[in-house]
Amino acid sequence: MASAADTVAFIGLGVMGYPMAKNLRSGLDSSKTLLICDVNTEALERFKSETEGKGPVEIISNGFEAAKAANTVITMLPGSAAVETVYLDPTTGILAGAAAAAEASSPSSPEPRLIMECGTIETSTILSVAKATYSLSTSTLSSTLTFVDAPVSGGPMGAQDATLTFMVGCTPSVSDHIFPQVKSYLQHMGNKDGIFLCGGVGAGTAFKVINNYLSAITSLAASEALNIGVKAGLDPKLLTDVINASGGQCWVTSKSNPVPGVQANVPSSRGYEGGFRIELCAKVLGMGRRLAEMVGARTVLDGPTLEAFKEAISDERYAGKDARVVYQWLNESERK
Repeated sequence: MASAADTVAFIGLGVMGYPMAKNLRSGLDSSKTLLICDVNTEALERFKSETEGKGPVEIISNGFEAAKAANTVITMLPGSAAVETVYLDPTTGILAGAAAAAEASSPSSPEPRLIMECGTIETSTILSVAKATYSLSTSTLSSTLTFVDAPVSGGPMGAQDATLTFMVGCTPSVSDHIFPQVKSYLQHMGNKDGIFLCGGVGAGTAFKVINNYLSAITSLAASEALNIGVKAGLDPKLLTDVINASGGQCWVTSKSNPVPGVQANVPSSRGYEGGFRIELCAKVLGMGRRLAEMVGARTVLDGPTLEAFKEAISDERYAGKDARVVYQWLNESERK
């Protein structure tokens, strides 16, 4: 069995996590073992089949096993409840596994361990995991355990293409030597020039939430603008080209255009399938609103945008689709 130093664990093989873990396995040296864990057993077996020949891949049952066997554990989890379970459960959690591993190792030379959450999770949950990690890492059990938050931007397409942007939060006192280690793993899953140290633990999450807040609002704004053009009989592709060469350019118009047929291989040209679901977009916009409330920042556009998403989600024609389906919702709706 590979040593903990030569073993990496990845927990969460969902829409984002599956391609991220595949790119990680491709980027790691073939001598290193990758442990994988997910509630979906079919995804686990498919992952093993699709990565055959790229290096050892082993299935594990929970975070406890991951932290006990690997010095690096990366998670891509869907929400706060999953994070609390995977990290904090006293029987199956990552922190319990790290404590068990440290207890079994030499007290005079404890091995450094890195645990990293890459999902978009409520700030309060990230901080509670960080607090629990700090309590453990200052005990005699594990003096070298570090937790970082490293949420991603780029969506499923970025995960598949390994072009994700990562926003990292790390305790300042250890960031000088931990951040290069973090980058050594994240560079396999994203753009190596798009890995940013944003501040202390929780800062990465704040950066991501703010980015998603803006992205959600621009998804609706760009869809409104392009729908005006289409209703006016304008060529949406030419209109997009002009916008992208002018002051209205944004990620939505240039990278994930909401009008079907304007850009190839984007969700709108695939029936709005395979992108960032509108329900998740509404969820992260709500997280941005709560962050604004927490820090006392006035907002104006979050309310109307959330109402628009809520109305679209309530219609089965648009529910479950990529968030840019708001264009279709607008296009097929009557002006009120």
